[in-house]
Amino acid sequence: MAKKNKINYIISSILLVLFIVVMILVLTNNTKTFDESIYNFLYSLRSTGMDLFMKTITQFGNTIPVIIITLLIMILLSKKKDMFLVGFNTIITVSSNQILKHIICRPRPSHLRLISEGGYSFPSGHAMISICLYGLLIYLVNKFIKNKILKVLLTVLLMLIIICIGLSRIYVGVHYPSDILGGYLLSLAILITNIPLVNKYYRGKKYEKGGNL
Repeated sequence: MAKKNKINYIISSILLVLFIVVMILVLTNNTKTFDESIYNFLYSLRSTGMDLFMKTITQFGNTIPVIIITLLIMILLSKKKDMFLVGFNTIITVSSNQILKHIICRPRPSHLRLISEGGYSFPSGHAMISICLYGLLIYLVNKFIKNKILKVLLTVLLMLIIICIGLSRIYVGVHYPSDILGGYLLSLAILITNIPLVNKYYRGKKYEKGGNL
């Protein structure tokens, strides 16, 4: 277990360093080529059907659906440890996003928007929430579901939701691709850090009560 936790911390550290690199590139206005190339590609795909799909999928990262899904997950989970992990990870992710947004103060794209959106742009809150919620679901699916086929199908579906939410934010014109990349990197680093931290905390509680480790 200790070795696995160490690997998790190494991976999360690498992700955090990559996030810092992206953040520095954003602050120094060095993401223009990257942002424009991806945005232009997605813009070339625009159609009535694609507009509808993207405006629908982006709502999977909106506040109300996220709150509802989070509460349902916490209700369905029988173990207090996993319930605590869901709540703790969400609070850390949302807080980090809001703090960084107000420090960096990057304006959102101002052209060709399909929806209206306020606030700052970097890092993307939808990208971070998608990893926080649906990424955590991937962890829980692989932890609790024994059927291998169902496990793979649900994991792939959740990964597609995460990717589509990120792409949808670029497509509807409220985020730069670098916002999405930064959001993914930071939120994944937080998730990978929080899982062993919560597990370690509860193992410590068990030890204090004289339980089996």
